[in-house]
Amino acid sequence: MLEGLEKQYEKQIYNYNFSAGVLLLQAGTANLFMELLKDLFEGSPNLWGGGVAHSVLILSLVIAFGIMLGKVKIAGISLGVTWILFVGIVFGHFNLSLNEHLLHFLKEFGLILFVYSIGLQVGPGFFSAFKKGGFTLNILAVTSVSLSVAVAIVLYLVTDTPITTIVGILSGAVTNTPGLGAAQQANSDLNGIDAPEIAMGYAVAYPLGVIGAILALQSLKYILKINTTTEEAEAEKGMGHLQELTVRPVSLEIINKAIDNKTIKDIHPLVNRKFVISRIRDQHGKQELVNSDTELYLGDQILVISNPKDIEAITVFFGKQIDVKWEDEDSNLVSRRILITKPELNGKTLSQLRIRRNFGASITRVNRSGVDLVAAPNLQLQMGDRVTVVGSELAVSHAEKILGNSLKRLNHPNLIPIFIGIALGCILGSIPFMLPGIPQPLKLGLAGGPLIISILISRFGPHYKLITYTTMSANLMVREIGISLFLACVGLGAGKGFIETIVNEGGYVWIGYGAIITIFPLLLTGLIGRYGCKLNYYTLIGILSGANTNPPALAYSNEQTSCDAPAVGYATVYPLAMFLRVLSAQLLILALG
Repeated sequence: MLEGLEKQYEKQIYNYNFSAGVLLLQAGTANLFMELLKDLFEGSPNLWGGGVAHSVLILSLVIAFGIMLGKVKIAGISLGVTWILFVGIVFGHFNLSLNEHLLHFLKEFGLILFVYSIGLQVGPGFFSAFKKGGFTLNILAVTSVSLSVAVAIVLYLVTDTPITTIVGILSGAVTNTPGLGAAQQANSDLNGIDAPEIAMGYAVAYPLGVIGAILALQSLKYILKINTTTEEAEAEKGMGHLQELTVRPVSLEIINKAIDNKTIKDIHPLVNRKFVISRIRDQHGKQELVNSDTELYLGDQILVISNPKDIEAITVFFGKQIDVKWEDEDSNLVSRRILITKPELNGKTLSQLRIRRNFGASITRVNRSGVDLVAAPNLQLQMGDRVTVVGSELAVSHAEKILGNSLKRLNHPNLIPIFIGIALGCILGSIPFMLPGIPQPLKLGLAGGPLIISILISRFGPHYKLITYTTMSANLMVREIGISLFLACVGLGAGKGFIETIVNEGGYVWIGYGAIITIFPLLLTGLIGRYGCKLNYYTLIGILSGANTNPPALAYSNEQTSCDAPAVGYATVYPLAMFLRVLSAQLLILALG
């Protein structure tokens, strides 16, 4: 009996020890897991910067949460990727940040990727925007930029707010992230330290920068007493200052006896306008393609592609406008858009291709960066151009083989120009130069240098057979990665003192300063544009959106009309406005810092 009791006791002791061991093991596992989580979120003290896993985890969570929140719309308005900045501020406030040196590197690297991809996109149309049609629009954008800078200087002088804060508010009020980066780098070069108040001012002013711009555009509609029906009809015709920035087709009937039985090459010098005759239909209804030796006769119907500003003169010369739906005609001619994807065509003119002479097809227009260009013989092609080719099915197919039309070829990125360009941009941005009245030497920095180089390379690269084309998707990917890294690092760096500054140090007043910088210049520039420059309303709101480099404002403008006038106005002034916003942010810091 005693032996049975002893065995039972030993069994109980064993079970107790086993249970205790399991509990200790579970506790140890739980402690290990908690320690792992702590190291991942707060960083391991034994590793530089808290460890690679910690840094990647924090960055990934900030960017992922920010992008998810950016998809949320309130009253149809979203702050987009700027939510990454606010999520970074929250993480930074709770001390979930990165090593300061790593943070600084990733911020600058992200900024370089962002501004360089912007330059590649806007470069091809940058200088053409200063021609007659775009000059007035860009002068108006310069006016808007100058007014916002002037208001910022007045606020600095009147309120005794530090210039670093004012420049941050200015960048947020005009929704210009590269300006924020340029200001931070200029201050770092000047004082040797980062200024978190720049990011704080930007974060406070940005939401109202988006909403205030849209409210200003809405207010202009009522202040100017806009008749939307009339404005839209004029905008759809490409009238006003957009006449030299777009092309449109027009059908004409020849009634001018002076050109009867003359060839197109004989007529071109007489008209003294840029135009392309795409198709012709004779009096018997036969439709055919044209070339320089095609003879024109009275009663022929022709399809002409030209700038809207030249349409009236061309119409008067040939005869009268008629309504013809060429696509509905029973014809063996087809029209197709073909991508230029062969590197050897980069920089060649249309006349050098000899498409008409060799294949009997005709290039009638060239679409570059979303803008249609007249297919003049001396127009130089670039990789990624979309040309409209008209001809028989066989002729168009032959032309397609010559031009490329290979999406696979375009999808392969050309990385050499990108990284060579970034290297040149860093060199240019580091060169100091003096300006009168500024005690410190000025540098374009890691925002201005790569931006200028990317604009120059994308614009003039094709002249020297340099392929700079990247697909829209590839460009967008590089841009979004860059801006996401930049905003995440800015938010993480500014998060520690953000709440304290806003609540206890009067930072909430910055919202009012930002609203003034956003709304006042837009309203005044809008009045100047309407009454001084006689601009169409839809063109005007596109320009104002571009002057503030404000995509949500452009989205609002596009929703107001079915025409593309806001988008064309935005694209015309955006490159110069972006450049001036970056430069002015640096100048304010260097001159007043």
